[in-house]
Amino acid sequence: MIRYPATTFKTIGITAPSSGVGTEQHSVLEQAIARQEQNGFNIVAGETAWTQEFAKSAPAKKRADEFMEMMNNPEIDVIIPPWGGELLIETLEYMDFTKMQPKWVLGYSDLSVLLFAITLKTGIATAHGTNIVDLRGEKSDETTGRWLSVLKTAAGETVAQQSSSLYQKEWNHLDPSPVVFHLTEPTSWKTVSGSAETFSGRLLGGCIDVIRNLTGTPFGDVQAFRDQHIPGEQVIWYLENCEMSVADLKRSLTGMKYAGWFENCSGIVFGRSAANNPVEGYTVERMYQDLAEDLNLPIAYDIDLGHVPPQITFVNGAYAEIQVADGKGTVIQEFK
Repeated sequence: MIRYPATTFKTIGITAPSSGVGTEQHSVLEQAIARQEQNGFNIVAGETAWTQEFAKSAPAKKRADEFMEMMNNPEIDVIIPPWGGELLIETLEYMDFTKMQPKWVLGYSDLSVLLFAITLKTGIATAHGTNIVDLRGEKSDETTGRWLSVLKTAAGETVAQQSSSLYQKEWNHLDPSPVVFHLTEPTSWKTVSGSAETFSGRLLGGCIDVIRNLTGTPFGDVQAFRDQHIPGEQVIWYLENCEMSVADLKRSLTGMKYAGWFENCSGIVFGRSAANNPVEGYTVERMYQDLAEDLNLPIAYDIDLGHVPPQITFVNGAYAEIQVADGKGTVIQEFK
């Protein structure tokens, strides 16, 4: 059984279990806080949100303690970190998963490690989507802006999201423009088969660069999660590559396969990536084809997910149906 957090919330907690915002970039976090206050939210920003040194916001235990304080603070309704980073994995040993009550945690990139671990260890649904810094603009694009309606979906209800029309080619995190994302390139969702695909199951996934490191650890026990929370149900994996070459991506997927992560799987979707660099002519398209044949699964790619915005909000643990046809896609999530 999956536990879904409450759908009414007033207060956003900002803490940095991975990277915080260094002094030279405080203005972007201040802008994000001001924007969400204008939108009617109360903001509680932890100390780690404002600090950054040696590739992390603070020592691991301090990051974990601050996150746990916000998880256990009844005045905080949803936690949205500033952004991702590099070393969230260090904090997991200091987290007390037995004391976590259902509360939305939203983010992506390195935050995938925490989202994934929370859902596997506790059965609490977590949301893979935007971060707080990317919500600093006067308005969000239609795809990114759905984060709020997804988090406000009640248990037993359904929410549908559509593929974007355009995506962003290049990043500028510090762009002072009132519109954070500059969407210029036509979006086209693709399938390995070249035909329309529809598949359904429980969602699990995130940034493969970091969640792959949980294979074989107590925080990546997919089989225990299946047995306890979704017995007999199939899984849809949603994955995105931030920095890996195609060869490294294939190695990671193969390791996940050996760990049993793709057992009883109904399909895999991959986000667009600015990485995916070919190795000796081995392209990502060929790798997807090899993977589809090896696992005998439908695979869709170049979807709205991850580091090439905008991105759909995927809820770990939610039941979903994914439809891909003619370059467009629909993700229907049911909170059951």
